[in-house]
Amino acid sequence: MKTVLVTGAASGIGRASAEGLLADGCQVAAADVAPIPANLAARALAVRCDVADLAQCRAAVAATIARYGRLDGVIHMGAIHGTETWRELEAAAFNRVLEVNVTGSFLISKAAAEHMAAHGGGAIVLTCSTSIAVSGVGGHGRGGPSYVTSKAAIIGLTRALARSLAPDRIRVNAVAPGSTDTPMTADYTDDARKRVAERTLVGRFARPEEIAEVARFLVSDRASYITGEVLNVSGGGSFGM
Repeated sequence: MKTVLVTGAASGIGRASAEGLLADGCQVAAADVAPIPANLAARALAVRCDVADLAQCRAAVAATIARYGRLDGVIHMGAIHGTETWRELEAAAFNRVLEVNVTGSFLISKAAAEHMAAHGGGAIVLTCSTSIAVSGVGGHGRGGPSYVTSKAAIIGLTRALARSLAPDRIRVNAVAPGSTDTPMTADYTDDARKRVAERTLVGRFARPEEIAEVARFLVSDRASYITGEVLNVSGGGSFGM
């Protein structure tokens, strides 16, 4: 039975990932800065974790191991949005998005890898975004320069970690969702939602479960020959129609 730590598990794709893993029979640690919903916390280990803080990342890993005795995988969905346009965006806000989304991805990976490297390996799944292909400009709840930049950096981080951790039998991949019905897209205007949906080949937003399905695959043994990759899950929206 695998044990997987899921960040961003209070809502959206993170919560769908945790729910799906539980349905698969996995042991799950559900981590977030926000409270974990009661019906999920009743079936998983609920952990408060700010991924921009290495000590909290290490504590989340330690709590997972203390409860379940092992850590086989991480699905890292924890992130913050940045919707300011370039005119509105100041350095502090820009750096905060990078701190959580990029540095946080590194820190949770580092904390997990410190354990995995000494216990036979594992799998880490980070989260990119297809926003880097269509270059969001921000406004009306949509990702702007800070968010898009942070998600572009995840590509480099995924590849660097995949190569760095391969000797320790740790696979590192990323999933790149298209626009998905989550709290992060809740502020889209009706017009923005219509235009985003029309840009995809399937004509709609993704459901969180559809993105979680791919993350669960990447963290599983079924993806044992996949590492250093970024998988787009965008309904064809990454073609930039």
